[in-house]
Amino acid sequence: MSVDGLFDRYGPAYRWFATGTVMIAAIAVVLSTTIVNVAIPGVMGAFGISQVEAQWISTGFLAAMTATMLVADWADKAFGLRVSMVAALALFAAGSVLGGIAPNQAVLTIARVIQGAAAGVVQPLAMVLLFRVFPADQRGAAMGIFGIGVVLAPALGPWIGGLLIDAFSWRYVFYLGLPFAALGIFLSALFLPTRTNDGPRPGFDWVGFAVLSIFLGVLLNALTNAQREGWTSDAILLQFLIAALASVGFVWWEFKTTKPMLDMRLFQGLPFVSASLVSFIMGAGLFGSTYLVPLFVQTIQGLTPTQAGLLLMPSGFVLVLIFPIAGRLSDRLPAGWLIGGGLAIFAWSSYLTIDIDINISFWTLAWITALSRVGLGFIFPSLTAASLKVLPKELVGQGSGAINFIRQLGGAFGVNLLAVFLERRTVMHADAFAATQTSDNPATMSLLSHVAGMMKAAGLPDFQQVPAAISFLSQTIAIQANTAAFRDGFLVVAIVFIIALLPTWLLHRAQARGR
Repeated sequence: MSVDGLFDRYGPAYRWFATGTVMIAAIAVVLSTTIVNVAIPGVMGAFGISQVEAQWISTGFLAAMTATMLVADWADKAFGLRVSMVAALALFAAGSVLGGIAPNQAVLTIARVIQGAAAGVVQPLAMVLLFRVFPADQRGAAMGIFGIGVVLAPALGPWIGGLLIDAFSWRYVFYLGLPFAALGIFLSALFLPTRTNDGPRPGFDWVGFAVLSIFLGVLLNALTNAQREGWTSDAILLQFLIAALASVGFVWWEFKTTKPMLDMRLFQGLPFVSASLVSFIMGAGLFGSTYLVPLFVQTIQGLTPTQAGLLLMPSGFVLVLIFPIAGRLSDRLPAGWLIGGGLAIFAWSSYLTIDIDINISFWTLAWITALSRVGLGFIFPSLTAASLKVLPKELVGQGSGAINFIRQLGGAFGVNLLAVFLERRTVMHADAFAATQTSDNPATMSLLSHVAGMMKAAGLPDFQQVPAAISFLSQTIAIQANTAAFRDGFLVVAIVFIIALLPTWLLHRAQARGR
């Protein structure tokens, strides 16, 4: 049944039935994006694997999800929104069950790849449907309401995951998305349109998909392992070379083929190019900051996964309030104003954390995180609507997949590069701090003497007092170096969002000129 037929059956309320359906589908898959991260320590212990091996549980999901975002347009044209959404959610459910019963790390990684492949199809399909059922002057509001589910799920996911792990085991984390997936399948069968084109199904770009998968898998693997194996090691350099050749090959093939996954006509206009740049930078900064905050409170302040998840909850509720407001404003105000304002707010919130230390209170950090989500709330609906509004109708499906793909690719770069940046800056700060800890430094000698005195008062033998004081000093240096690296990381995120103001200005100027 077509969209018009569904409107005839359900009336104007169909718009909200459709919005609720795709929101639940998005919640099912978005939950798995972040919730599994809190289960990684349990997985490492259960299977006896290293951090590097466990990293592929996240990297495999991310690579698969990013690659299949460009498949959504083909799936819609070949099978229709209803069949495509039901199939994607069923595949996601199968991957979730497989992950929950996985007997080893290899099966678990395969399960995560299956989940990621399904998740990558669901989100662009949801955006395509919203653009079909809402008129142009209401699409921003629709994106705002839809965005509530998209961002609330990852905000609540780590907390819920922590509770499940503390109460049961890490395996139950994989089952959390199953009820949402089942409900999404049921509602999709009721409220999503079927394929209305009776013509032949379009062919699939197998070559482009294979080359893109090689690019993403090899690049993310190289970024994950470069710090451990060395950035100039033969293995890492070879992987970067393969990724570079694959990226060039993908672009060349997409220009050449008659059935491209990524139609290069999308990038002929300045507005979509500018929106793509903003999406990439926003993805890098957003995913990077979401990575930094929980990591800081767990490694520096010693909070549990459940407590770290609780820290993100207020920001999720802030988004519930902001998104509908920002969505309505995006239908009435120029997109550049709202995107620029949101970027500035997000940059300001990151700047507030450049003096962060171990003594920062839970609620101070929660407030700063919530402030960053205010900025995000103004960016997301406006950017999504603006990027697709400038495209002709036949390219909206391609544009939806492309803008999600670009944002997710930015996120992959952001998380991996920030992880490397943190490690290198920690070493640099540790070396700098250690160089000043000499016998000529009165503060150092005073600290050692004071700590040794405390050890003596505690009953430690004389020959152990000085070594214990030195050990305390080295641990203090390590914590201070790590804290300084986190400060640098938050500053980088702030700078990244400031940089994004340039393509935002280009987008605003291009839209003002009607191009």
